[in-house]
Amino acid sequence: QVQLVESGGGLVQPGGSLRLSCAASGFTLANYAIGWFRVVSGKEREGISCISGTTYYADSVKGRFTISRDNAKNTVYLQMNSLKPEDTAVYYCAAKFLNCGGRYWDRNLFSYWGQGAQVTVSS
Repeated sequence: QVQLVESGGGLVQPGGSLRLSCAASGFTLANYAIGWFRVVSGKEREGISCISGTTYYADSVKGRFTISRDNAKNTVYLQMNSLKPEDTAVYYCAAKFLNCGGRYWDRNLFSYWGQGAQVTVSS
């Protein structure tokens, strides 16, 4: 069964850090691009980052978030530093075959999605 599971969310103070994990099962992550998306309450889904042979970051997180992969563990990570209240959202990882799809990767169809992880940044 193809599955993606996010973990590592929670409550953090502004300026703090969290690391989200996206664990894949049922397929080999190395053959797929993994994207991170978030949904802020009441707003449209936003593509945050994607990794294949290349990495992409939304302007809103560039310099603060880092995407990485550990193929041996079949897991992708999103390291989130210098968190801001506006980063509060449900974060999803998603997979598509091969590459992210270029500069506008977030407009491409991702085949598999995780269940989401809540990140809350608050004092």
